[in-house]
Amino acid sequence: MFHMIPAVLHRFLLRIAHALRILWWRWAKPELAGVNVLILSGEGKVLLVRHSYEAEKWTLPGGGLQRGELPAAAVSRELSEELDCAVAELTPIGVDDNELYGARCVTHIFACTVSGEPQVDGREVIEAAYYDPYSPPPSRTGIVDRSLRMLQQR
Repeated sequence: MFHMIPAVLHRFLLRIAHALRILWWRWAKPELAGVNVLILSGEGKVLLVRHSYEAEKWTLPGGGLQRGELPAAAVSRELSEELDCAVAELTPIGVDDNELYGARCVTHIFACTVSGEPQVDGREVIEAAYYDPYSPPPSRTGIVDRSLRMLQQR
């Protein structure tokens, strides 16, 4: 259904929805659960993305767990939705328990390789690029650094 909305309008609506979501998290302080994934290239680089609703920062692909959804299934769903690619090999590397806009967020961190070349949807994800894990871009979310440390400690 969302693909029927023009991409520019979809991006605008995502920014509004994200701002409202942040306000809700700060007020209600719900328990959040999600996944993030370090997509590894054959050269050992890590794929980072920029979301349309937080375009100033690079982050990892991922998202929230749906009710009753297993973390590995959420990774597959998120990669399909955001980057139109499929998981080839998936490895859990840790759990990040942190605060996200005032709400407690438990994030399952995975590393994976994918089949197919990741493609941005131009709606939720507006850019994707591979980076050396030892020199990620300066403008990035905290989950990137915490996840890269988990990966490097393995």
